[in-house]
Amino acid sequence: METENTNQQSNNTNSNTPPENDFKGVWLSITQFLHSILDIRNDTDKKGTIEDIKENISMKGHNAWVLVFSILIASIGLNVSSSAVVIGAMLISPLMGPILGIGLSIGINDIDTLRRSLINLGVMVGLSLATSTMFFIFPIFQSETPEILARTAPDVRDVFIAISGGLALIIALSRRSKQTNTIAGVAIATALMPPLCTAGYGLATWNLSYFGGAMFLFTINTIFIALATFVIVKFLGFPMLKYINSAKRKRIATTASTVALIVFSGSIYLFFNLFQENQFKQAVENLINDIKGNGISIIDEKDENIDYHNKKVKIYVYGNKLTNDEIKLWNEKLKDYGLEGTQLDFQQGEDDSDIRHEVQNLTDLYVQNQKIISSRDQTVKEKEDKIKLLTSQINKYQAAEIPFIQISKEAQINYAGLEHLSYAKLIHTNFNSVDTITVFNARWNDSIQNIPNKQLVLKKWLKTRLNLDTLQLNNN
Repeated sequence: METENTNQQSNNTNSNTPPENDFKGVWLSITQFLHSILDIRNDTDKKGTIEDIKENISMKGHNAWVLVFSILIASIGLNVSSSAVVIGAMLISPLMGPILGIGLSIGINDIDTLRRSLINLGVMVGLSLATSTMFFIFPIFQSETPEILARTAPDVRDVFIAISGGLALIIALSRRSKQTNTIAGVAIATALMPPLCTAGYGLATWNLSYFGGAMFLFTINTIFIALATFVIVKFLGFPMLKYINSAKRKRIATTASTVALIVFSGSIYLFFNLFQENQFKQAVENLINDIKGNGISIIDEKDENIDYHNKKVKIYVYGNKLTNDEIKLWNEKLKDYGLEGTQLDFQQGEDDSDIRHEVQNLTDLYVQNQKIISSRDQTVKEKEDKIKLLTSQINKYQAAEIPFIQISKEAQINYAGLEHLSYAKLIHTNFNSVDTITVFNARWNDSIQNIPNKQLVLKKWLKTRLNLDTLQLNNN
């Protein structure tokens, strides 16, 4: 009885548990589950990661040649606008070594590795530019493809690619069981190889704006990849390099911290600027779409017409001209798009209503002529079909026609006493079907003996000569 009372009291106690405690228990279970999935500290090989990064910093020997050929392949891919070829070059590219070395060396205060990484980064850039420039220097490879034009200016999305690639690679390198490192390397190469090849294209064609834009994109991506490496190294608590000289250790630590702060600050500044520029261009695109939606025709929509730094937008209008009131109205709407302080420059030609009317008349005349031509073509086609049908019927008739004159001459030579030969087509029916029979009439000289045999031989010869299965020969 006491046991039952105790159980009942225990059940009452559980039933009276506050809901807040149940919620905390569920939340604790969820956080523990997520921590077990996302935690990367337990499976980190810090010593092995440092050794791997340092081994791949050098850009000489095999790495140098692999870099040269991967840049060459990527340049070919950009020239033919083939994403598959560019990705193939990324699979073998060793571009990530010096950049990871910079992020690692700053994170662990290794000034020697930092110096070595910077030198090899310079070698990497030099080899890449030299290779791509030598490829694009040939005129047949100097066409401006979409793949090249897409890498002539930085975009905020390129920053996200660089950050994601850097984080993926350093996390993949840091675990004990190394897997899929190449895939993460492709993500880094995506942010580095095309800009370097495009910069070489700019040098080969003396297009300094392309060279500057591509190198700016490469620099931004390099900074953010190194920054991602630095963040993960600090997050995982990689051991700091120790120096015997405490003053040297303090000086190096201060230098590394200063460099890290400068890189981090510069990265934030560059990212903010790119984000602002991207927002500005998106707002301008929304504005232009709304202008076109109001029936205003716009041509020559290029990125060069959007000047973010001077806050100026050129819009080329053709067709009906905008009045001053309409231009004023669109300028007043700029604040609705977040474009306060932006100058709209509507480029309009002279009134071309007469020209457009003339063009419309020519267009209508062209349509009418096309209808007439189509009608004539149809008539000609019908006549051609009729001619073909008649020709076919004539050919059939001629094929069935017997060369009677030739047959009669041959029969006269072969059969002595044959005085007369005639030929006709006999059509008869049994009211179920109609059939045509070739009929010959032969008349023999009365002095000829055994005319029935002669008649039989003549019939066989005619059937063989004319290739007929059925033939009627009458004796007149």
